[in-house]
Amino acid sequence: MPASAISHRSAQASLAFSCAGHAYAHIFEPIFFICALVLPAEMGLTYEEVLALIVAGKLLYGLMAPLAGWLGDRWSTVGMMSVFFLGLGAAAVGVGFAQGPWMLACALGLMGLFGSIYHPVGIAWLIRNAEDKGKAIGLNGVFGGIGPALAGLVAGGLIEVSGWRAAFVVPGVVVFATGLLFLVMLRLGVVVETKADRRPEPVASKDDTIRAGIVLSITMLCAGLIYQATQPALPKVFAERLSDTGIWAAAGGVTVVYLLAGLTQVLAGHLADRISPKRIYMVVAAVQVPLLLAVAHASGLGLVAVAVLAVSFNMAAIPAENMLLARYTPAKWRGTAFGLKFVLSFGVSGLGVPLVSVIRGATGGFEALFILLAASAAVVAVVASRLPAERPVPAE
Repeated sequence: MPASAISHRSAQASLAFSCAGHAYAHIFEPIFFICALVLPAEMGLTYEEVLALIVAGKLLYGLMAPLAGWLGDRWSTVGMMSVFFLGLGAAAVGVGFAQGPWMLACALGLMGLFGSIYHPVGIAWLIRNAEDKGKAIGLNGVFGGIGPALAGLVAGGLIEVSGWRAAFVVPGVVVFATGLLFLVMLRLGVVVETKADRRPEPVASKDDTIRAGIVLSITMLCAGLIYQATQPALPKVFAERLSDTGIWAAAGGVTVVYLLAGLTQVLAGHLADRISPKRIYMVVAAVQVPLLLAVAHASGLGLVAVAVLAVSFNMAAIPAENMLLARYTPAKWRGTAFGLKFVLSFGVSGLGVPLVSVIRGATGGFEALFILLAASAAVVAVVASRLPAERPVPAE
């Protein structure tokens, strides 16, 4: 088979498995937040205490990302993706069989540990193989949104039919089976290792790299905080403010929000290939400010509408953000760079979960939380304006 055909086949395989991995990386946390509505009665804990069980897992999810990215750069991206699928699937099954709060917290911690592999390794692998980076990142991002969207249906349905444990065991088995299929494709040569970009980015100067690194560190932290705090807050907000209260109001609201929001990344990625990613990044951050303020006070169907828009614009920033990070990072260090990104957007920003608990406990509501998140979006818009000027992509 010609080398070009092998390269194209590998690109298609990397896109397929990376998209599946992105959905898996994001499905279990919102499943937990849906289960958190019934776990207090099961575990004899308060709602706030149940939320605290996932904090260690969330911190590991971000803090271990640089190590995962470094191993992907230095050892093997496809090897690390194998560990991701098999480890995450097994850990999810372990959550379903956990007995008591401490065992549950440990199993959630393992999910965070294995889950930390995906973003630095899977996205770096995707970008190296992609012909149109923005389009590939946007499509991949849709699956990141499909994960939380499916979580509402999966968790809501399985809790009703078989209890909260099935909500982890069933998808865990699916993820583990995907890992086995990945190993088969690797053995057949359909999935291959690659260390260089199929479509190289222009070389950045040292000054631009340092400047972009500082700016993106601030913006990724603030944007990550918005995402990380919104995800656990929305199920409870929907359960309280929608007319049909209960588990299905929360599950249905979360499904609608993340499914529709995830689809916006295809358009955002398409635009990022054709116009300034910097401009997109600034605009979508600025638009989030009034939307998050609206979520703070909305109720009923209006709440669902503004939540869809707020989460959509938060997710629309991801393709532009990833393209900006890729442009200022050499391909051989791409996994490590994405690992450092997710320390901020999933590790440090993972403190958004205890932030939700603290603000909810102190105020009895979510208004103050969303006002704080609106301020974070404003910071992203202002600081992003200090990114280096756009550089032309070299002709092929």
